[in-house]
Amino acid sequence: MVPFFMQIKCHLGRSYEVANAIADAEIASEIYSTAGEFDLLVKFYVPEDTDIGHFVNAKVQQFPGILDTRTIITFKAF
Repeated sequence: MVPFFMQIKCHLGRSYEVANAIADAEIASEIYSTAGEFDLLVKFYVPEDTDIGHFVNAKVQQFPGILDTRTIITFKAF
């Protein structure tokens, strides 16, 4: 499995709604609310052969209330 993170910016007042929708879809490993430019930090695991760009477009950005995303690809966990 390949881990990656996404920072998600939500429409005002919708971050809990977005977080709950992602949790209900059971596609994320961990979901955190954050302060700053983005509202949520979400950790995903996908199979090695997954097209992460397609996953982001098809599985994540489709949730109502999402305004913007930033995908963070990681190399190695220590």
